[in-house]
Amino acid sequence: MEKIWLKNYQPGVPEEIDLNEFRSVAEVFEKSAQKFRDRPAFANMGKVMTYGEVDKASRDFAAFLQTELKLVKGDRVAVMMPNLLQYPIAIFGILRAGLTVVNVNPLYTPRELEHQLKDSGSTTIVIVSNFAHVLQEVLPKTPVKNVIVTNIGDMLSFPKSLIVNYVIKNVKKMVPDWNIPGHVPFKTALTVGSRQALKPVDIGHEDIAFLQYTGGTTGVSKGAMLINRNIIANMQQAHAWLRPLVEEGKEIIVTALPLYHIFCLTANCMVFSKIGGLNLLITNPRDIPGFVKEIDKYPVTCMTGVNTLFNALINNPDFGKINFKTWKMALGGGTAVQKAVAEKWKQVTGVPLVEAYGLTEASPAVCINPMNQRDYNGTIGVPVPSTEIDLRDEEGKPVAMGEAGELCVRGPQVMKGYWNRPDETAKVIDADGFLKTGDMAMITPDGFVKLVDRKKDMILVSGFNVYPNEVEDVVAMHSGVLEVACIGIPDDKSGEVVKVFVVKKDPNLTDKDLHEHCKKNLTGYKLPKYIEFRSELPKTNVGKILRRALRDEEVAKNKVPA
Repeated sequence: MEKIWLKNYQPGVPEEIDLNEFRSVAEVFEKSAQKFRDRPAFANMGKVMTYGEVDKASRDFAAFLQTELKLVKGDRVAVMMPNLLQYPIAIFGILRAGLTVVNVNPLYTPRELEHQLKDSGSTTIVIVSNFAHVLQEVLPKTPVKNVIVTNIGDMLSFPKSLIVNYVIKNVKKMVPDWNIPGHVPFKTALTVGSRQALKPVDIGHEDIAFLQYTGGTTGVSKGAMLINRNIIANMQQAHAWLRPLVEEGKEIIVTALPLYHIFCLTANCMVFSKIGGLNLLITNPRDIPGFVKEIDKYPVTCMTGVNTLFNALINNPDFGKINFKTWKMALGGGTAVQKAVAEKWKQVTGVPLVEAYGLTEASPAVCINPMNQRDYNGTIGVPVPSTEIDLRDEEGKPVAMGEAGELCVRGPQVMKGYWNRPDETAKVIDADGFLKTGDMAMITPDGFVKLVDRKKDMILVSGFNVYPNEVEDVVAMHSGVLEVACIGIPDDKSGEVVKVFVVKKDPNLTDKDLHEHCKKNLTGYKLPKYIEFRSELPKTNVGKILRRALRDEEVAKNKVPA
């Protein structure tokens, strides 16, 4: 496809990026640590760590992994925690030791955690104590041999660290009892590692930096192999795009989305570390009043988020009282930004809410609107540098200009493939290297990309992917269920919520029974908000349940957009 979108690039944004400036993600961080040694790098709960401090701590952690745990290049290390200072220390340490980071959602149920640890072959996990009881339940069934446990306040200054840890455990009762013999405290790992040498590891573009789990085009959770080249490419692409707006060593970005999510991992942690920015880590963004108080303490310049987060902020009475004079950018992704939210955001802050588009398999950025855009335009912008897109019909042929087709992407940020699943990789990456996104899009006459529909049955709840197959599998596990179908329906707060339609096997089955069952097996955002019992479900002539028919019924019944 002709790159008609290039005319929308801001002056100074290149058509292609330099992939060879860095050999590894670890090298990017190490160079930033040297250049910005005394600059603040990460802040959380009032504690600020400089680049020099994060450099030393991550070096010590890397040495511990190499020397004490005897991990070797390519070994997988799982990280399961919310946004804390320990997170960047852990992931940069893992990468510097030549290992692969496996990001894990800390809210996973035992079933979900067991699958990811077994599938990835993770032999080591770094976990916050609040969720250690979940790990304890599945540990014998996983390949994990080494468990490193941290408490939420561990990296805070004395005596605040002790106070925070005491309150969280003994007052708020947020740490259920757990017992994992032989575990190593995170702070002990740093102390032991500080006495060891870090052995140099030859890390190159093709080595896997992250195994980032996603449902992809089906509900089976798979690890997207994001090699160093993929992450470096997306860092370079994003930096090139932001360069007209940001200054090295002077930015403060609000990091409220979890770092285990690819959007925040790359856009905030990686890109802003590259330019010497300060990541303001928000551990619990759902506490909107506390969140607002925290960001009011800093001369913030940038923020990323999902539509629901921006919506929650602009509906908080104290948010509008913040001084927005230093703010330069707000970037929305993960799910569609709603026009009403974008307009209200600009009205409150004076800063445009710029929409971007990406997916885990693309590290994640594919398209983004120009940074000088002042108003919401309803598009996902234009492809970032060194990126090609193609729109194809059901037969894989290019569609005519102005027509909708499946958005296919090729570029250095596209994953190597799915971990140990060449069959699934072949379904989404064609022989020419194009990634099939499963999203339907069209290109406007002026070169902007507009999403028109989702080809997948995937449900987006507050920017998180929910795959109907997984929810259906869990519901079907209940002995009282005969058949089940799962769809997403529109919701003002979270974009979409999960609804299941169930045919009973046990006539005494109640929606309360099912909800309790699901709660034990699914993370909160995957839980069905609505359960409807039916005597039968619509099916094709070969017996396949028709989710689309159920969605159409909801549309007709509620007069909601399809």
